[in-house]
Amino acid sequence: MIMEKKSILEYETVELDTKENELVIIDQTKLPGNIEIIRLKTAEEIWNAIYLLKVRGAPAIGVAAAMGLYVLAGSIKTDSYVMFYEKFEEYKDYLNSARPTAVNLSWALSRMDRLVRSMKDSAIPDILKALEKEAQNIKKEDIAVCRAIGEYGLSLVKRGDGILTHCNAGQLATCKYGTATAPIYLGHERGYGFKVFADETRPLLQGARLTAFELQSAGIDVTLICDNMSATVMKQGKVNAVFVGCDRVAANGDTANKIGTSVVATVAKYYNVPVYVCAPTSTIDLNTPDGEHINIEVRPDSEITEMWYKERMAPEGIKVYNPAFDVTDHSLITGIITENGIAYEPYTDSLRKLKQ
Repeated sequence: MIMEKKSILEYETVELDTKENELVIIDQTKLPGNIEIIRLKTAEEIWNAIYLLKVRGAPAIGVAAAMGLYVLAGSIKTDSYVMFYEKFEEYKDYLNSARPTAVNLSWALSRMDRLVRSMKDSAIPDILKALEKEAQNIKKEDIAVCRAIGEYGLSLVKRGDGILTHCNAGQLATCKYGTATAPIYLGHERGYGFKVFADETRPLLQGARLTAFELQSAGIDVTLICDNMSATVMKQGKVNAVFVGCDRVAANGDTANKIGTSVVATVAKYYNVPVYVCAPTSTIDLNTPDGEHINIEVRPDSEITEMWYKERMAPEGIKVYNPAFDVTDHSLITGIITENGIAYEPYTDSLRKLKQ
């Protein structure tokens, strides 16, 4: 349903309606024109919401997956643990197939799965109660994690600084504060007077549709720029730091984030602008040695050729390559900000310590 207009920050990105046994999210594909709240209860609805980016951003995907799996678990009609777990595992694996790059998806689903396996001698109603609590805890932890990232990030900048961000690692990508925007929100609350540049972030325009929208709604001084303008504002001295989120951190510090992030980081390196990746420790994947081993999602051609246009903007039959993410080499990253502190080179050591 379409809601009355109020600040986008007043809505919950992801929430659980336990009375109706439904996952409730903002349909982010309709922003900024319409704030539409949708309610999901079938496996197909939840899978499609994740795949079609109705809910997106690594932390928010994790929370939605956990809550969605609880909703699906509640639909399983059996008193047998064996039969319950068989169907539960089927739902878990299905949801996990929606997005391959963001590690928070599999992390949250695995956390729910471990809980169920630990309760094999319990009654199904007790398992469901525990699953609901775990899903709500994942959401609460996300809010606390984002605030902690914000505090650490804020320590790296000063009042009046210019900050550039790419894609949307804001409140719409989490449950509150965001990751890359958390220092911006906390600084705004404390009168830091940041001047923020938001890359439009082609082809899905998360920077234009989401980051610019939510920062403007918060009363933050934000300027939207095309992706290929980042070098210009850096050369002009308007950017003092780059804050970006990420969907997976490899053990060596390589990070996968929305396509174009590696370009921003490369340009920033040239202009001596520090680049900080804001990542919950749940996003750190020590089992992935480096960026070469990160599975990069390739999305439909239509996102480039026609999705956001009234008329098709590319010739029929043109070959299209549409990777959703790129890998930023660890050598381009000044620091990786987590809720447990800031990791610096050598990342193979510092990330492992913060992950513990």
